[in-house]
Amino acid sequence: MGKKVLVVDDEKSIVTLLQYNLKQAGYEVITEMDGEDGKNTALRENPDLIILDLMLPSMDGLEVCKELRQQKNFTPILMLTAKDDEFDKVLGLELGADDYMTKPFSPREVVARVKAILRRSQIQDDSAEQAEQKELEQLVISNLSIYPEQYEAYYGEKLLELTPKEFELLLYLAKNKGRVLTRDQLLSAVWNYDFAGDTRIVDVHISHLREKIEHNTKKPVYIKTIRGLGYKLEEPKVE
Repeated sequence: MGKKVLVVDDEKSIVTLLQYNLKQAGYEVITEMDGEDGKNTALRENPDLIILDLMLPSMDGLEVCKELRQQKNFTPILMLTAKDDEFDKVLGLELGADDYMTKPFSPREVVARVKAILRRSQIQDDSAEQAEQKELEQLVISNLSIYPEQYEAYYGEKLLELTPKEFELLLYLAKNKGRVLTRDQLLSAVWNYDFAGDTRIVDVHISHLREKIEHNTKKPVYIKTIRGLGYKLEEPKVE
């Protein structure tokens, strides 16, 4: 099944025309003829793209677009209008629409716009995924480099000799850089204890880590003790 497109327009002839041409292009098509229904269907069905008319009963296209974005729904939107109005166009784009077409239009042009928007959206998704993957591949904090997939960590060029639990503790601290983590949180995350156990094991492993990454364990610059709370890993301050 192809990508799913939601068409929201109150003119039945336009809905029928778009539905036919989009299906011919290989898309799955769902339709609504009311703004409120269109918004609810968008949230429920999670389409890949929305073709949204500006003038709709119960809720106009601008309001639908605004409410979807406010609810963190960032499905690409192609907005349609019978008005050749520059203000509407600018406002629609400011509210989060991805593209804009004025009626009357050619069905072939709509399909071409849909393809272009989905292609851009896919490129953006791929870039975000690559960035996330890169983050998983390597975490860098000053001179400290951590490679989760390889289970390795380096200080500068030097490979650190870490036990599995020391590595997991360092990785968890790095993924939560700047956050204060309690001993119980660390115990639960790294040792999988879902109850308050002997937190001294955390202190011992923190001490071992400091011996391997700190120049002066009495004045650590990476792993800081937050008195009465726990620990946090932070970027060393440049003097």
